[in-house]
Amino acid sequence: MDVNDERPDLRREPSGEAEPKRSDPGPPATDGPESGAPASPASAPVPPASASAPSVPEPVVPAPGQAPDPSAPSVPAAGPGGALPGLAGSGGGIAALGLPYRIAAGLALAAVAVAAGVHLGMVFLHIAPANTVTRTHGRTVDQWIYPEFEQNWKLFAPNPLQQNIDVQVRAEVDTGNGDVRTTGWYDLSALDGAAIKGNLLPSHTQQNELRRAWDLYVSTHDGANRAVGLRGTLSEDYLRRLAALRLDRGNAVGGDDTVTRVQVRSRTTEVPPPPWSTEQASATPSYRLLPWWALSEGEWKGVHA
Repeated sequence: MDVNDERPDLRREPSGEAEPKRSDPGPPATDGPESGAPASPASAPVPPASASAPSVPEPVVPAPGQAPDPSAPSVPAAGPGGALPGLAGSGGGIAALGLPYRIAAGLALAAVAVAAGVHLGMVFLHIAPANTVTRTHGRTVDQWIYPEFEQNWKLFAPNPLQQNIDVQVRAEVDTGNGDVRTTGWYDLSALDGAAIKGNLLPSHTQQNELRRAWDLYVSTHDGANRAVGLRGTLSEDYLRRLAALRLDRGNAVGGDDTVTRVQVRSRTTEVPPPPWSTEQASATPSYRLLPWWALSEGEWKGVHA
């Protein structure tokens, strides 16, 4: 027998808890004019108040033409693409730019990519063995590479360069009163070395200008200093004007004197081998003397201009 059958004043709720017994149920509520409002059934559930979920005021959107209420919560403005600031999905980088700026940025990136690809291709053709492309377009490749991007394998050669080469110059000077004198030898390589030593950021001119000019002359002339091809004549003009420019910078002549001719030579000395090596190196320098080159009046005056 069930307990509820013996005690009709108790009944179970769906949750399994028994409703407390009423001591005096009283007369049922009636819908009459005296009551004023219908009574709520006793079994109507009452939702419990949640203490952990605070109430959030809803943002008030002002009507058109009405000033916003300062005390009302504000709604953050949506960012690009309709995303709110600080939320995932908001655009960034190039995508956040306007259409004209995106087009400009895309064109700039494409131009950089094309230039990098062309440069890498030219360098590859320059250092690659002779092939059909280099034989057909070798002049174009050389114009792109020289002189700024020249590549060579001297660093990885089985027997690297073991010589010190100094480029020196002297001048024949007209003093203006009919006398002609010859200056001493100026070691241009030593002057560049002194400018580089202790300099954290030496210039490209100090490091490579003179060395490259001499290498170009040697590679385009035979042992008798005869030019081979048009580049040989060009190397002579370049080295001659460079020597005149260096003489002017070094104040090798007086203010009223005029340099009429210059002569260049190289002084080569062997680098001493390390103590543990069995190699032998000569301590006597060797010289390569070039012919005198006449300077035109315009060239010398152009140096001072």
